[in-house]
Amino acid sequence: MSQIWQSHEVVHRDYDSHPPALAPGYKTSVLRSPRNALISLQNSLSEITGPIFGARDLDPFDNDLIMNYAKEGLPIGERIIVHGYVRDGFGRPMKNTLVEVWQANAGGRYRHKKDKYLAPIDPNFGGCGRVLTDENGYYFFRTIKPGPYPWRNQASDWRPSHIHFSLSGDSFAQRLITQMYFEGDPLIKQCPIVKTINNDDAIRTLIAELDTHAAVPLDCLAYRFDLVLRGQRATLFENRTQGAA
Repeated sequence: MSQIWQSHEVVHRDYDSHPPALAPGYKTSVLRSPRNALISLQNSLSEITGPIFGARDLDPFDNDLIMNYAKEGLPIGERIIVHGYVRDGFGRPMKNTLVEVWQANAGGRYRHKKDKYLAPIDPNFGGCGRVLTDENGYYFFRTIKPGPYPWRNQASDWRPSHIHFSLSGDSFAQRLITQMYFEGDPLIKQCPIVKTINNDDAIRTLIAELDTHAAVPLDCLAYRFDLVLRGQRATLFENRTQGAA
């Protein structure tokens, strides 16, 4: 007897690639971490459905952080391109995925009222942008390479240069918030946040590699940064995966 079964649940998280919720070396995790053991629940309808984004939801300069806040000139700093592919855990391209980014300026300061670092605010740099992936899961944006900055964890702690990413895939359960670091930065191995990850392979996935092939001569360097979202379980039709022989 044939069986028709459709499931769009997201596969279980691989906790080996995630840092523990409680990491005393990262001081704010003490307050943020749960006090009780996590409970595994089946995906609800609200988690396996997701927001749908289209080109009309974005402005032309949303993926150009060099231009999207410029008023009386261009922002100061090293111009770079960041690009890569967004795939799910099964290697399938994630098209129309919203990739949102935010970062400090070249001096290491955010455009945020609570950021009191002594580096000046760049009047022509907002530090925020967004882009949709194409049919192949590809994305790219232009920006200024962010600077490192000190932070109130331990007295001498500094954050490496980094860009924050927020990705929204086909369902809310695929939502990913992460950070991208830059190849060769000596502050990465000293960062208390990075040290919470006990998996060297997972750390390497957070480091963007210099990609001279995508650089623009006499303009900017480029960095390649691929991302992986949780995959959805296969849709079965008559007891086999759709498309299978």
